Amino acid sequence: MGIFSLITGRAGPSGFGSASTAEQVTAGIDASNLTAIVTGGASGIGLETARVLALRKAHVIIAARNMESANAAKHHILNGNETARVDLLKLDLSSMKSIKAFVDSFNALDVPLNILINNAGVMFCPFQLSGDGIEMQFATNHLGHFLLTNLLLEKMKNTARATGVEGRIVNLSSIAHSYTYEHGIRFDKISERTGYSDKRAYGQSKLANILHANELSRRLQEEGVNITVNSVHPGLIMTPLMRYSAVLMRMLHVVTFYIWKNVPQGAATTCYVSLHPSLKGVSGKYYVDCNETRPSEFARDSALAKMLWDFSNKLVHSVSKP
Repeated sequence: MGIFSLITGRAGPSGFGSASTAEQVTAGIDASNLTAIVTGGASGIGLETARVLALRKAHVIIAARNMESANAAKHHILNGNETARVDLLKLDLSSMKSIKAFVDSFNALDVPLNILINNAGVMFCPFQLSGDGIEMQFATNHLGHFLLTNLLLEKMKNTARATGVEGRIVNLSSIAHSYTYEHGIRFDKISERTGYSDKRAYGQSKLANILHANELSRRLQEEGVNITVNSVHPGLIMTPLMRYSAVLMRMLHVVTFYIWKNVPQGAATTCYVSLHPSLKGVSGKYYVDCNETRPSEFARDSALAKMLWDFSNKLVHSVSKP
């Protein structure tokens, strides 16, 4: 999918392209037997993803840090679809304590889990550490989703075994994964202010999203588990994610308006990978504009993916120690 297809919206091999919307790519799909968690589902493309999944009759759990926004999101969905099944649970992905509390709350609902959409994130924020002492973009965009996914994985495995329905995990990455630090992930300086770049730190976290998906996919395939794991680039969309760089993004939008998407288009690839039957059994891939695309060299490095997995495990365990 090149720049011509992006500008014109011309469909790719999947039958969809950059101009396709989330409703269009899920038309005719019945998700009434599915339960999905959408992190960051209170605004932007996360909200549109939650809305469309609910429209296709999935039971949607919106995981959000701001519960006031989450309540507004639920009302928005119900206003257009009064039979929608939507629950709200609080989740701060920068806090391991919050992640564990979220999983406890979700398990208390006693519902299956078929789809996990790791959508939430922060972008281009000034250097800061999370409450656990980890650089905020890495903590929120990658490590929080890494821990969340691991804690929910047994539930997803049990659901897949009990129902015979394929589980799907979708990590939202970005084309920005190509713009990272010199060696991809700066393992030895992950939370250091020295040498910090808000743009490269964001790229690093988005690279981590793809590497995480690839390594988890490999492990699940080795186990023979009926769960796929893929990553997506939603496209350039003006959403609340850009609050730290709103002026820069607006200036960029003026000169590159022809490659930007609206929110329904931005949620399309996530919804396609989450629900479309043509992707049954497809795992460890990267999608742009609803079509499989080749990511960066770092993102295809299986050794780097394994290193990141081990590093993330150690980091989670070190923070979790009393």
